[in-house]
Amino acid sequence: MIALRQPALLIALLLPAMVAVCAQDNPIDLLKPMARNADPAFEVAAIKPADPNDRNQGFHLNGHRISIENVTMTSLICFAYSIQKSQIVDAPRWFDEQPWDIDGVPDTEGAPDWHQYRRMLQKLLSARFSLQMHHDKRELLVYTLTIAKGGPKLEKSKSDPDALSDQSGHGIGSQQYMKFTNDSMTDFAQTLQLMGDRPVIDQTNLSGRYDFTLLWTPDQMRAAEPDAAPGLFTAVREQLGLKLEAARIPADVFVIDSATRPTQN
Repeated sequence: MIALRQPALLIALLLPAMVAVCAQDNPIDLLKPMARNADPAFEVAAIKPADPNDRNQGFHLNGHRISIENVTMTSLICFAYSIQKSQIVDAPRWFDEQPWDIDGVPDTEGAPDWHQYRRMLQKLLSARFSLQMHHDKRELLVYTLTIAKGGPKLEKSKSDPDALSDQSGHGIGSQQYMKFTNDSMTDFAQTLQLMGDRPVIDQTNLSGRYDFTLLWTPDQMRAAEPDAAPGLFTAVREQLGLKLEAARIPADVFVIDSATRPTQN
């Protein structure tokens, strides 16, 4: 089972959860991947308010069945569009007050990848929550991703340039390891955004796609293991030749025009 943990709101650390994106707990549940050019939607999806006593949360993929447990509308949008909560503007209060359970299956054969899963949720938000929004720019606290002194330490990808990017990872004690395949800097910035509390804006001006790895220790764990791998910002600089810096600049936001609570089925 793939457990896609809730981005932005609960991935202040990546923790073992970047497993989220690509680890299978049970090989029996593995399906043939969905066709790369497929644009799936939910064939059927049951939506209901979450049990207020449920302490579990997350986005799950088990075989051909998708389930989302105890997740608010804000978190659904953050996950579906790979954004931070600060990038959602003019949201009604119920976006944060009411968590939902969603269970359904795709209308296309095979197991959806990360991008297809998110695309399915985008369609569901529009169809079942009647979500309408538009893009705008607002000044926000962000992290900018730029090239560090000495230049980038990145290897051009050997993959088909038309292939999708892939991010896989696992924990090594308190440390976190990730492998990036066929990633653009925009892809990498989006992944970094899942690990923190601010949008990450790619300002590297690096085109093309790259293969690389990253090993780091979440800051709150380094205090207990001072000899572990460096923190995320240091690891990005030392291992990749890139730099993350805090800034306040105009960034993309989603302005909510309208949305409704879904009817149950």
